[in-house]
Amino acid sequence: MKKSFLLLILLIIPITFQAQGKSIERGIPENEGISSKSILEMVKRFENELDAIHSYMIVKNGKVISEGWWEPYGPDNPHLLYSLTKAFISTAVGFAVQEELLKVEDFVISFFPEYAPKNPNWNMQNLRVSDLLTYSTGHIGPVLKNKTRVGVENWTQAFLESEIKLNPGAYSTYNSYASYILSAIIQKVSGQNVTDYLNERFFKPLRIDYPEWDSCQMGINIEFGLHLKTEDIAKMGLFYLQDGAWNGKQLLSKEWINKATSKQVPNGNLLDNDYQQGFGYQFWISRHNSYRGDGKDSQFCLILPDYDMAVITTAGEGKMQDVMDIVWESLLPELDNKPLKKDPVNHKILLEKNKTLVLKTPKNKFENKFDKEFKIQENSLKIESIGFNLSQSKKEIKIKIDGINEVIQIGDGFYAKNNLRSHLPYTKHNDTNVINFGMSEEKLKKIGTSGGWISNDSYQIINYLYETPTSVVYNFIFKGDELQWNTEVKNSLQQYIAPKMPMSLKSINDD
Repeated sequence: MKKSFLLLILLIIPITFQAQGKSIERGIPENEGISSKSILEMVKRFENELDAIHSYMIVKNGKVISEGWWEPYGPDNPHLLYSLTKAFISTAVGFAVQEELLKVEDFVISFFPEYAPKNPNWNMQNLRVSDLLTYSTGHIGPVLKNKTRVGVENWTQAFLESEIKLNPGAYSTYNSYASYILSAIIQKVSGQNVTDYLNERFFKPLRIDYPEWDSCQMGINIEFGLHLKTEDIAKMGLFYLQDGAWNGKQLLSKEWINKATSKQVPNGNLLDNDYQQGFGYQFWISRHNSYRGDGKDSQFCLILPDYDMAVITTAGEGKMQDVMDIVWESLLPELDNKPLKKDPVNHKILLEKNKTLVLKTPKNKFENKFDKEFKIQENSLKIESIGFNLSQSKKEIKIKIDGINEVIQIGDGFYAKNNLRSHLPYTKHNDTNVINFGMSEEKLKKIGTSGGWISNDSYQIINYLYETPTSVVYNFIFKGDELQWNTEVKNSLQQYIAPKMPMSLKSINDD
């Protein structure tokens, strides 16, 4: 009996340790010097003042002390990071410097002699890796004359052929293209794309599953294409708080961490604005002696070394400064480096709040039983028809696109999760095939949908592509036997690069 019990314990112990290694340890806010009440205030302000925060997580003293996901987003769903990706590219450059694959003083053009123009100007000849890291390339305005990389086959060559008007290092302004070239350099010197290069050095040691990272048509990871779970981002924050160490092992040198997260160049002079505090190496310098990884629509990893704390958000929120203001105003006043007085009442309220977070749903002001199918006028999206079944408790719409029927379940006051056969209308355009821009086939199929009658003749559906920041809002207006279908796409890079789509469709009048 004793032997069997001992064997059972021995079997359990490795599993327990493995589970603990996969996740960051959890803790109680007050024990780590932050009040549950202040976190609750932050969460409520996120909901009341902003459009769509998808998740948040706070790490302090090496522990997750609060976390939450707004339905339909969840802890197991990777989220497109947009330019927060650049913090991971910076990390890859740090490892490459540590392994002497490159130096920050190296000339960029030296890595790509096969793409270099015959007579590069002085500025391009003297552009260094450090200038890419600090967005100090000397470009004024868009790097390319046509402003985008759509239709450009070789992005590295196009960059090397671009016009640099100012001396590199003399002027710093945000430049995403510089981050892409860093990714291309890592691939050139290591023989691996950044995903594979970081996998053994960073992702595996931190127990981060091999991530999806979008690439250009030449197989180079793009600077806004990484997809990670909220806790994975938190691990990156904790890695930097620990000066590049993990589980007692120094993975990346403290010297690099210090340089990457210190102000290397100025980018403005407004004291009350987090976007004018300077740049490190692909990190933004923020107020309150902090720095951050920063991505479009409020993908944040805010790191506060003075308090051994990181605040992570994923979102579809364009008011990025407002997000940071709420974090500072809510958390900083009662923040400390020693334990606070226990507050079980507010801690319990916070825990319950975190369990019931839901993004805003259409306000169902009317009860209108409706079952009808409409044929749609010819359109470039190849939508043929749409049918509504809104009379049952289980509501759904059926959309026929290019011969394929999609059935979308609709939540009432919540988000019903759907896994489509193809894609949601307005999330894909057949003419845009240079790059998926975070809209891989699998991500197009995963949506959360909620609907409601916002007036007597108008039905609204909100769809979230819950592994991306993107949402798509449909407004259906019924006038007798006719249908007007209006669409708004939010927080998608595709809307900036795709050909214009008809955002309003009408049904065919059979009369």
